[in-house]
Amino acid sequence: MYVEVIPNRSSPPAILLRESYRDGNKIRKRTLANLSSWPAAKIEALRRVLRNDPVAPMDPQRLRVVRSFPHGHVAAALGLLGKLRLDRILSQSGRQPARQVALTIAMIVARLIDPASKLATARSLDGETATCSLSEVLELGRVDEQELYAALDWLVEQQERIEQALARRHLREGRWFSTTSPRPISKAAPARLPDWGSTATASGESCRSCLGFCARLRDVRWRLRCSKAMSAIP
Repeated sequence: MYVEVIPNRSSPPAILLRESYRDGNKIRKRTLANLSSWPAAKIEALRRVLRNDPVAPMDPQRLRVVRSFPHGHVAAALGLLGKLRLDRILSQSGRQPARQVALTIAMIVARLIDPASKLATARSLDGETATCSLSEVLELGRVDEQELYAALDWLVEQQERIEQALARRHLREGRWFSTTSPRPISKAAPARLPDWGSTATASGESCRSCLGFCARLRDVRWRLRCSKAMSAIP
């Protein structure tokens, strides 16, 4: 196939798409389409295609890599986080550093959809090695594990503020109850543990105690530290 221009005396030339074929010993041609109404740039592009020429310049600097990331599970987790307004609590209505808030939200969502070490999480969030759309949605860009640890340090500093905000929201009525099950406390004398909530293994060499704590709204600020709880057990 080829493009042929047929001149007209008093009219614009006819631009035809034609094809050559053999009829016995003769070479004939037939018209496949009339391209006279096409713009010149479109006709030239068709000529390049028919000649098997590159249509676009092969300049690597003008090429952009486009990737498609899994997004459904990210959208579900972020949607639930927004419904709980946890992002607003973390950012304190925009008064906290946006980068630290974004990294904290990313670690929360990553913990839900793909639990991993901080090094693996950093790689999955980095723009170059991302495994889902989380980094792109939160506009994180470059991420390394040191940034994640710094965000965790910031989160520890905000712990009391976040706990109070959650308590004001969810503890308007009723009480807050939490349980914890510490690792083996005593190998030598498991019988010394209180009778309530304590269980021993089949071998009797170690045991585990299940402790429950109940607090009212005004008592939420009080937190029991594990070390103090262990020293209080006779």
